Amino acid sequence: MTQDDFIGAKLVLLIGGQLVTILRDDRPDIPFPDMWDMPGGGPEPGETPEDCVLRETFEELSLAILPDQLVWKQRFESPHVSGTYSWWFGAQLQGGVETQIQLGDEGQCWRLFAPEEWLSDPRAIAYFKPRVQAGLAALSRISS
Repeated sequence: MTQDDFIGAKLVLLIGGQLVTILRDDRPDIPFPDMWDMPGGGPEPGETPEDCVLRETFEELSLAILPDQLVWKQRFESPHVSGTYSWWFGAQLQGGVETQIQLGDEGQCWRLFAPEEWLSDPRAIAYFKPRVQAGLAALSRISS
């Protein structure tokens, strides 16, 4: 898979059962300003979706996730640009890892949410909610 096949990658990341989120910058020139988002972003030339989500998670949160820790992945069509796709991944880490998180150059802050709290938050990106629910369901099946 090459970068031409997808426009971005996101990570549903649970640490100790809590969902890792980033509050996007509050700028009018970006999509979803001041909204709670998942780690991830757009690819660099030649990146695979896995490479993209791992790099973005490290850049945004200073967390080095290993490729074999990505235990769920699913491709979704973009609701905004017909014929384009994003990849979503899921990973679970043990509680305590959050002490390693350091916010990168993007975002106002990061936060751990109970999954149901994020899903009901009006500042959570609405069209991401079904994708996050799919990831949470898959992670639940994998961990049980």
